[in-house]
Amino acid sequence: MVDEQQPDEALMLAYARGHAAAFEPLYARHSQRLWRYFFRNTGNAALADDLAQDTWFAVVDAAPGYQPSAKFSTWAFTLAHHKLVDHWRRHKPHASLDEETGEGMALAETLFANSGFDPERLQGRKDIARALLNALAQLPPEQREAFLLQAEADMTVADIAAATHVTQETAKSRLRYARAKLRQALEAGDEEPQKVPA
Repeated sequence: MVDEQQPDEALMLAYARGHAAAFEPLYARHSQRLWRYFFRNTGNAALADDLAQDTWFAVVDAAPGYQPSAKFSTWAFTLAHHKLVDHWRRHKPHASLDEETGEGMALAETLFANSGFDPERLQGRKDIARALLNALAQLPPEQREAFLLQAEADMTVADIAAATHVTQETAKSRLRYARAKLRQALEAGDEEPQKVPA
């Protein structure tokens, strides 16, 4: 019997030892975050489905050799990063993020947490989501991915650096530039139109 309240790492070790039921809580905890990571990087729901499924197959394939040297989510999102890189190597990116999905609110909350900027001042939740997704789509891929690894996987700078095979300073710079560009794009959308004197 598997205790579904166990930490991710214990569940993954149990799954690696042959307890198939341990996979279900891992999947339930992380499947949506992995899917959002792919969707926000590609803008294509069907592709996000495929890449997420490929990542879960990779988790299953890697289970026998799994060692909890990092958080399970860090390990899984590192696998996800590799799947995304493999995809971009095979296909030239051309899709933009879907403006009407409403996927941007969680990102807006992550971006502006403790920043002093209140995204609710924009015209509405849909406008915030659309503006954020548009701004996110305009980021260079490396900056977008660093931001999404932190926003979706709750990865530290060190984890992002390890997952993307760059130095910690590079990962930190990518995050800093991504946040600054996203903030700038959303703040520009929040500016009040100036009234022309009659």
